Amino acid sequence: MIQSHEVTIVERPALQAVGIRWEGTFAEAGAGSIRKVIGEMQERQQEIQHVSNAAILLGLSYQVTEEGFTHYSVLQVSAVQEVPEGMVSLSVPALSYARLEHRKGQSIDKSYERIFAWIEEQGYKKAPGDLTHCEEYPIGQDPNTDAPEFNILIPILK
Repeated sequence: MIQSHEVTIVERPALQAVGIRWEGTFAEAGAGSIRKVIGEMQERQQEIQHVSNAAILLGLSYQVTEEGFTHYSVLQVSAVQEVPEGMVSLSVPALSYARLEHRKGQSIDKSYERIFAWIEEQGYKKAPGDLTHCEEYPIGQDPNTDAPEFNILIPILK
C-alpha cells in the first residue's frame, strides 16, 4: 500500500480525560502491553461519566526515561466528577499538532518517520512539556489488529 505523506496542522483546545495509566519500556509496549490497556479501556468505557466524544479513544504518551514512557488510554470528558477505580484523570493544555492519518496496511514506523521528518522540514519544534504524542483510535477498533487505523498527533510550536 502507498504510504500516506500528507501532514496537516491542527489546533486542539485544552481537554480533560479519564482512563487507564500504563508505564513501561518501549520493548514492553512493542510486545503488546498497550494493546491490553486499550482493550481494557474499551471494556470499561461505560464506567466513565460525562464522555464528550465516545467515538474516539485517545492514547497519550509522555516521556519518562530513555528506556520507557507513560501511556494513558483515555476518553475525553466534559467534567471530572468521579474517577472509576483503577483509572486516573488528566488535563492536556491547548496545543498545536502536526497530524498524519495512519491508514490500514501502512507501516507504523514509516508513518512516524514521515511526520517527524515533516516537522523538521517545516522548521517546527516540539512543544514544551512531556507529552510526546497523541494517537486517536476509533473506539470500536480491535486493539489486537495488525493493521490499525489511527491519527498521529505530535505537539509542535508554530
